[in-house]
Amino acid sequence: MAQSFIHGTVILVGASLFNRVIGFLYQILLIRIIRPEGVGLFTMIFPVYILALVLSTMGIPTALAKLVAEEVARDNLAGAYRIFRVSMFYLIIFGSLFTVLLLVLSSPLVRRILPNPAAGLSLTTLAPAIVIVAVCSGFRGFFQGLQRMGPTAASQVAEQLARFSVGLALASLLLPRGLAFATAGVSAGVVTGELTGFVVMLYLYRHNRPLPAPRPGLRRESLTSISRRLFALGVPITLTRAVWTVLYSIEAMLIPDRLVAAGLTVDKATALYGQLSGIAESLLYIPSIVTMALATALLPAIADALAQKNDTLVRFRTQEAFRLTILVGMPAVVFFLVLPRQLCGVIFGYAGAGDSLLIMALAGIFLYLSQTCVGILQGLGRPLLPFKNMVVSSTLRLAGIYFLTAVPGFNIMGAAAALAADYIFTACLNMADLHKVTGLTLNLREILVKPAFCAGVMGLVTIAAKGFFFGRSGAPGVSLMAVISLGGLVYGLVLLFSGAIDKGDLNRLVTIFRHYV
Repeated sequence: MAQSFIHGTVILVGASLFNRVIGFLYQILLIRIIRPEGVGLFTMIFPVYILALVLSTMGIPTALAKLVAEEVARDNLAGAYRIFRVSMFYLIIFGSLFTVLLLVLSSPLVRRILPNPAAGLSLTTLAPAIVIVAVCSGFRGFFQGLQRMGPTAASQVAEQLARFSVGLALASLLLPRGLAFATAGVSAGVVTGELTGFVVMLYLYRHNRPLPAPRPGLRRESLTSISRRLFALGVPITLTRAVWTVLYSIEAMLIPDRLVAAGLTVDKATALYGQLSGIAESLLYIPSIVTMALATALLPAIADALAQKNDTLVRFRTQEAFRLTILVGMPAVVFFLVLPRQLCGVIFGYAGAGDSLLIMALAGIFLYLSQTCVGILQGLGRPLLPFKNMVVSSTLRLAGIYFLTAVPGFNIMGAAAALAADYIFTACLNMADLHKVTGLTLNLREILVKPAFCAGVMGLVTIAAKGFFFGRSGAPGVSLMAVISLGGLVYGLVLLFSGAIDKGDLNRLVTIFRHYV
């Protein structure tokens, strides 16, 4: 009934890859329409929206996925459905409540806490998405617990396509009325995308859900018991996400404020923040296509293995998750380090953002490892550990932003350095906790040394190709594609010849794609 976590990861990676391509094209066109100032304006209000979203879901979708996986492992699908129904009740109530609250409080929030009041219209426009996302997340959590990633992938693709088309169209149409209206059009695109994804998910649930077989005599779990189990896991996850969102909100206000303290104008500070968040971070998070898919698939997979008391399977899935994270993350980091200005200039038209990308890329692999590690710890039922680590490391992050960003001549690169330090510190704390909980000792030769060697060879070839292709006259876009293609080809060949991946890996992928694609 359930897919393996590798199968589920491949499905999510396929959808995420498509979404990231569409999202990247969306980001490129959006920056060219509303410029970094508009992106910075939208980014300022997004943390407030995310905080309302986190509080409206209360960590229930993640808890739901874990509890459903446990019930399925016990062959109790009827119990899984009861947990799903209770979860949906809470999500509808909380989602509706926070939608109304954001509509009522958006204006005073903007006036009192945001550095640029022009963002208010965008925040109000975003509010209806909260209840939609909250309810849709319940369906996604249910299918995630079943380790059926297809419905989630399909709804995400539909959501991204709707957001792309509506968001860009409205931003273009409303731009003559001012940047505030254009960014409100972007918000309307988000709402439309979430609604489209929800409709697709509802259709798939009605036509693709498994039906429970009757099991006479099976004890029906009480509402109190289910609620206790949901919130025991959901509340720590909510705390983690809520605190992260508050910190992100502070960061969205602090960086432009400290840039102004360094002598920049408000418009220039907003534009630089837009380049950091909308360009450099967008590129750095590309490997999250894999790491976030892994984290999503790992939670029910680890919970399922624990319910079966299969420690060997837990260790195997953990080892494979880290190996896949590093295999994907290493070459991406090399490209970011060798081609930062070329990537930002050719793709987005702002080569200066490459300076921030270069600094953050130094810690990129730690970011990806941390994302995978959080998925494993949550699957082990230890969500408070990532929360504790995030609170500790964020103190360093905000302090670094405060002091480094205001240094004249350093400004936005100071913020990038603070983010990089946070990635490293967080990953070290999460990995240390994972070792304490599981006693797992990773095979560093297999998961780190071989990929690092392959990425190093690729880096040397990429540097040589960069000098060759960009040293000649011609289209920069063609040169960039040639360098990346050559580097990727070399990395793949060296992986094969060094034994970093073997025939078993290739055969497993071929089997998965034949079955699901």
